[in-house]
Amino acid sequence: MSAPVIAEQVDVNKKIPCEKTPVEQLAVMEAYTLAHRSESSPLIREVKCLQALYPTLFRSIQPEDKIIGRLDVLPIGFGCVTSVGGVGHYCNFSKLAEFKSSLPEGLHHRIDALLDYWHTHDTRSIYFRQTLKDDTLGKFVDVNYPAIATARLSGMYLDYNLLIDLGLTGLREKIQHKLDAAIAREDEQTITLHQAFLGMLSIVVTVIDRHIQLAANELETTPDLARKQHLSTLIDALMHIRTQKPETFLQGIQLSWLYSLCAGVVNYGRMDDYLGALLVHDLNAGLLTEREAIDYIRSHYRLIEARKTTVNGRVIVGGRGRRQPEHADVYCRLAIQAVQENQDTEPQFTLRIYQGMNPAIYQQALDVIGTGITYPILYNDDVNIPAVMHSMQVSEEDAEQYVPFGCGEFVLSGRSVGTPNTCMNVLKILNIALTGGIDFWDGKNKSGGVVLKTPQQISSFDDVMSNYKNLLNYYIAITAKAQASSYRVMNQQVGFLLTSLLTSDCIEREKTLLNGGAYRLGGTNETYGNTNASDSLAAIKKVIFEQQKYDYATLIEALKVDFVDHEKMRNDLINAPKFGNDDGYADEIAVEMHEYICNGVRDAAQQVGLDSYLVVIINNQVNTEWGRATSASADGRQCGVYMSNANNPQSGADKNGPTAMLNSLVKLDAKYHAGSVQNIKFSKTLFNTRRPLVNALMEGYFEQGGPQLMVSVVGKGELEAAYQHPENYPNLIVRVGGFSARFVNLDRDVQLEILNRTLND
Repeated sequence: MSAPVIAEQVDVNKKIPCEKTPVEQLAVMEAYTLAHRSESSPLIREVKCLQALYPTLFRSIQPEDKIIGRLDVLPIGFGCVTSVGGVGHYCNFSKLAEFKSSLPEGLHHRIDALLDYWHTHDTRSIYFRQTLKDDTLGKFVDVNYPAIATARLSGMYLDYNLLIDLGLTGLREKIQHKLDAAIAREDEQTITLHQAFLGMLSIVVTVIDRHIQLAANELETTPDLARKQHLSTLIDALMHIRTQKPETFLQGIQLSWLYSLCAGVVNYGRMDDYLGALLVHDLNAGLLTEREAIDYIRSHYRLIEARKTTVNGRVIVGGRGRRQPEHADVYCRLAIQAVQENQDTEPQFTLRIYQGMNPAIYQQALDVIGTGITYPILYNDDVNIPAVMHSMQVSEEDAEQYVPFGCGEFVLSGRSVGTPNTCMNVLKILNIALTGGIDFWDGKNKSGGVVLKTPQQISSFDDVMSNYKNLLNYYIAITAKAQASSYRVMNQQVGFLLTSLLTSDCIEREKTLLNGGAYRLGGTNETYGNTNASDSLAAIKKVIFEQQKYDYATLIEALKVDFVDHEKMRNDLINAPKFGNDDGYADEIAVEMHEYICNGVRDAAQQVGLDSYLVVIINNQVNTEWGRATSASADGRQCGVYMSNANNPQSGADKNGPTAMLNSLVKLDAKYHAGSVQNIKFSKTLFNTRRPLVNALMEGYFEQGGPQLMVSVVGKGELEAAYQHPENYPNLIVRVGGFSARFVNLDRDVQLEILNRTLND
C-alpha cells in the first residue's frame, strides 16, 4: 500500500489570488533571484532580497479596511513558515509549476531557469538533502514514515512591547549605538549585522510610505466623506509612526501589523498587553468610542483572517505577567466582542485564565463560546506557568510570558524559539515494534537497525514494552538530531533579521536568533497517536497476557490482515479498558507512556545542543492524515482509520461522561511537555441552558490540573446534517484540533473524525 503525497502544510482555506499579473509576478521572482545570486554575505543578501519584495508585494487597500496592510505571497520569496510562502529563501516548486501554466509558452524558459537555480538554493531542500533517512525519517508530511522533519521557523512571537515603546526611530538609535561601538573595535562581522538590521528597518519605513501613498490615492478618489475622514486619520497615523513611537491605538495597531507582515511572522503576541494602554488612553481622551475601537479590532482581525494561515494566526489575551492588567482587560473585553461579531476562523483567539482574573471577562468568553464560535480557546495559567517553569527550566517571571502558537505549542513571547520541526507517529512506532520491525502498512522494515524481539520471542507484556521503548528511543534520537540540524541549516542561509530585532537577546548579544542570539533556543516534537498507542498496550496486556484469550502470534496475524476473519478478537480489543473513562487500568499505562516519551524527548535536548526539546501533544488534521497510512492497531482500530486527536480519547471511546473524560486527561501532567490540546464538545442546549453545571465541570477540571480546553458548542444533529448536506451549512465552524475551520472545507474523513467525537448533551 502507498499513501498519496500530502501538502507541506494544512491548507483548508483557499488563498486570495495575487493582485499582480503573472508577468509582473515573474519579474518580482526574477528580481529576488538576482538579488540572491548576486550577494555572498547571508545577512546583506537577506536585505537585498527583501528589498525586491517590499513594498512591491503589498496589495491595494480595500474599501472596508479601517486598518491597512495586505500582502501577496509568491512561489519564490522569503518567509518563516510554509503556510505563508515558505521558509528562508524558498521556492514552492509545486506552486511554481502551477504558475508556469498561467504564462505564455514563450516565457516558460524563464520559469525553467528559476527552477534550476532554486533546486539547489531552496532552504528546505538543502535541509532535506542533509537530514532525511530511508524508511525512518521522511519529509513533513510524508505519512509513510514513522517520523517526519522539516525546516521552518514557526511560532515566533515578537517583542511588540519593545516595538511600541521605542518605535522604529528608537530601534534605529539603539542599533546605531551598537554599530558605532562595533566600528570602534573594528568588529567586521558585527558591523555587517548591525548594518543589515538598519537596512531592514529602512524597508519597514518604505512599506509605511507605500501605505501612505495608497491611502492618499483613495482619499483623492472616494466620494464618501466619512471614508475621507478616516483615510486622513490613517495617513496621519502612518506619518507619525515613520519617525515616532505610537501614541494612539490606531498607530500601535498599524506599526505592529505592518512590521509583522514584513517579518513574515504569523502569530501576533499578547495583543492586550501591548495595545491596551494605548486603547485606554484614547478612550479616556475622547479620541475613540468603544464602538470605534471594536471596529478597529474587527478590521485588524479580518486582515489576519485574509492571510489564511489556518493553523497559525494566534492572538493572545489575558493571563498573568501583563504590564497593566486593568488596561489590558479593556482590550480583552472589546476584542471578545469583535470576535463574536466577525465569526471567522482566524485569528486563533486565545484567552489565558487564572484565579483572581476579572470574572466578567471569563463569563463573556463563555457566552461567546456558547453561540457556536470556537473561540476563545482557554488556557489555564495556574497550571501552565508552573508547568513551563518545570519543562523549560525557566523562572516564574519568564514562564508568565508563555504563549501557545500554531496548534498549541508553547514558547516565551519575544524570548524563545520552539518551532516543531519534527513529528513522531507513536502508534506506527508501536505497530512496528510489535512485529519486530516491519510496518504492515507497506511491508518495509523501519526498525532503523534497532535489535527487536520477533513475535515468536515475545513471551510477556514486559517484552512488548521493552521492544516499544527501545524503538521509541531510536526515533527520539533521530528526531532530536533533525531538529537541531534544521536550525543549523537555516542559520547558514538566513538571519531572520526582522524577527531577530524583536527577539531577546539578539540585540544585546549582537547575534541573530539562530546564531546564539535568542534567549532560549528550543525545539518541539509533535507526537500523534498517543492515546491509540496506550489503549493498544492496555488491550494487549489485558486480553493477550492476563485473560490469555489469544496468543501473541495470532494477534500479530490479525493486525497484519486488518482483523479479517478475526472479528471476535477485534471486539475483545475494543472492549478492553480505554483511556478517557477514569479507568485506572488504561490511564496508568497512558501516564507511563506519556512520561516516558516526554522525558525522553526532553533529555535529548542537551545531547543536540538545544536549551529545550519538548513534546507537544497537539493536532491539526495530521491525526487523520497519518491514520490513513497506519496499519490496524491493537486497540481495535482498523487500518487507515483516523487516530485520536492529540491526547484526547479516541473518538467515541469515552463512555462514562465528560467528568470521567476530563479526570483521565488531568492525569497526563502538563509539566512534562510544551503544550497539549483538549477538545470537548457540548450541545447548545446543555451549554446554554445549564451553564452552572458546565461551569462547575470546567472549573473542576481546571482546579485538578487541566491546562487547556477547546470547547465546541453545536446543535444536536447539526454536524450530522452538515456531513450529509454541506451545502446547507457553509458557515458552520468546528474545532479540528489545533485550529478551527469551516466544516465544509475539511476532507470527509476529517469531518467524520470530528462527527464521531462524543457530544455531551
